[in-house]
Amino acid sequence: MGMAASPDPDSSQSAVLEAEVHTEAENHGANAKSHPELTPIQAKRLEEREKLRTSKFDAVSSFFMATILFLGTFVFMLFVVWLTMRMPVRVKPIEPIIENAAGRADNAEGFERDFEPPGAEEVEELMEPTLQDTIEAVTDAVSSVAASLDTMNTNATASTSGSGKGDSRPPGPEGEGEDIVPRFERWQLNFSAKGIKPYSQQLDFYGIELGTVGGGVQGVDYATNLSTRPKSRHSDDSASEKRLYFMWATQSPLKDFDIQLLNQAGVNTGGGRNILKFIPPDLENQLAHIELEYAASKGHKSVTEIAKTVFFSKPEGSGYVFEVTEQRYRNKR
Repeated sequence: MGMAASPDPDSSQSAVLEAEVHTEAENHGANAKSHPELTPIQAKRLEEREKLRTSKFDAVSSFFMATILFLGTFVFMLFVVWLTMRMPVRVKPIEPIIENAAGRADNAEGFERDFEPPGAEEVEELMEPTLQDTIEAVTDAVSSVAASLDTMNTNATASTSGSGKGDSRPPGPEGEGEDIVPRFERWQLNFSAKGIKPYSQQLDFYGIELGTVGGGVQGVDYATNLSTRPKSRHSDDSASEKRLYFMWATQSPLKDFDIQLLNQAGVNTGGGRNILKFIPPDLENQLAHIELEYAASKGHKSVTEIAKTVFFSKPEGSGYVFEVTEQRYRNKR
């Protein structure tokens, strides 16, 4: 049997190349024939321009590349917006408002603050006794005591009553500050929550710590990280605590939440212990500015005119904010 000769691969590729070159030459010749007035240089430039012409494949590829680039940029911008919304809100530092409230301490309540002069007998007691008076006092100690007891049991009017008119300063630590109602007396914080989780999230957002005092326990027990894993700490030096704190004035379901959160942190709330909310200084300063701005909008530009301010915590964005819901003012003296 005879075998068929197989074609030479090299000869086949050469035939294809010759066909392509022939076709390209025909195209160039057609272009040259369509422009018979072109010079050889112009014809050569036209051939180079035809080689650089954008094909349909290049146009489609460019379109898809531009679309992918646009979608990538758009998705990246959405990611940046989402990331910034989840970041904690940075509170711009504001100038602190310092209040120096006046207080009368243990002084008697009154309507003036004049010096009360001592009586006649009080003046004698303030004078340094002589040596003879001292000897007589030691010798007649028993009779002197009996005489004084008899004098106290009589109905005679004392001649040592002073003429003072008391202390006009409000109750509180003794001080010579402004005539204002202290913040711990005029402020009231209200919260609203449908469950213990959103309530604890509000406390953590503001940086408020829960605490308990009293009940025969020395010092203060604190609870932090209320919305995640409540942690407790104890401080024996309660006098070093200078933060503003609030106590429950009325019964509320939120008070039960405080007890639950303290118990989760391992803090004992039984035995008549008082539950406190400790306010950080930054939050106290924010509340002071919010209060003063609200009072100024009502025509009261000084904190000395404010008698009561009620704040309410409400959601805002990814956090919370306090707003004034009620404010009462003092009568002009």
